[in-house]
Amino acid sequence: MTDNSQNRAFRLEDLWSGPMRIVLVLGLIVAVFAIMRFDTFASFANLRNIGMAGAILLVMAVGATFVLITGGVDLSVGAVLVFSGVIAAKVMGAMGSDGWEVAAIGLLAAMAAGTAWGILNGLLVAKAKVPALVVTLGTMGAAQGLSWIIAGEDLRDVPYVLGDTVGVGSIGGIPVLVIIAIAITLLGGLMLQLTRFGRHTFAIGSNPLAAREMGINVDWHLVRVYGLAGLLAGIAGILSLARYGSTTIGGHATDNLQVIAAVVIGGTSLFGGRGSVFTTAVGVLIPATLASGLIMVGLNTFWRDVAVGVVLVAAVYLDQAGRRLTR
Repeated sequence: MTDNSQNRAFRLEDLWSGPMRIVLVLGLIVAVFAIMRFDTFASFANLRNIGMAGAILLVMAVGATFVLITGGVDLSVGAVLVFSGVIAAKVMGAMGSDGWEVAAIGLLAAMAAGTAWGILNGLLVAKAKVPALVVTLGTMGAAQGLSWIIAGEDLRDVPYVLGDTVGVGSIGGIPVLVIIAIAITLLGGLMLQLTRFGRHTFAIGSNPLAAREMGINVDWHLVRVYGLAGLLAGIAGILSLARYGSTTIGGHATDNLQVIAAVVIGGTSLFGGRGSVFTTAVGVLIPATLASGLIMVGLNTFWRDVAVGVVLVAAVYLDQAGRRLTR
């Protein structure tokens, strides 16, 4: 084989490795639906709908990416979203008025509630040494149950300014929800790739014992990582309030699974030590794009779940195969 052919093969292999794999999958899905229904699928209105569908999940998925990179898992994010929304609605309803001041206090309440659940998860995982799967499964049930106890029913105490501006508002045609999700993704990606916090997150996921020997306070870092995931779930709770005008307590039962699936499809390893916030964003877009495209070609949207399941299993298989090759 000549040098040129070797270089060409190397470049083709690079295209189908690492983060590029998931980008190419999304590009292929977009290309297929664009060819079949170009006028409707490639319209700005449809792209706007796809972005809106994935924005709230993306906010939670950013936090989940950090958790999975450490080798953990968080099944409670959907329930924490609901609980944070209930607390925010209660606080804003008690103030009995409209305006940005009320919305800001509701945001702070949601962030505080979400962070509290995240820190609890982190303490139980890092200090009590309870497996993350068990901890977050327990806090998922507790947060969901407390939401019903506190609220009794879906609450609709949402300031109009919050719904009109954040829920359905747009800037330059781009929904405010999407702008917020993009901003959080950029901040999360930069934090993961360029800061000591991010480097420690990768180190713990790769080898926690070696991380301790390097002087990293593994327990405290895990508490902060789960706290970050809870904080972002709290922000997602106020965004959900803004979008739907209600706490929608029963409407987020599968959010945790959708978030984990998006993160894993985006290339973050279930076994820790590898991942990217930016490819997580692509992983969130794939189900939203599939749902939109399937509707336009007249197929049942349940095929989206089939496709996502296949891609998820394939992503985990490729991750395991890559680890075997590395060893």
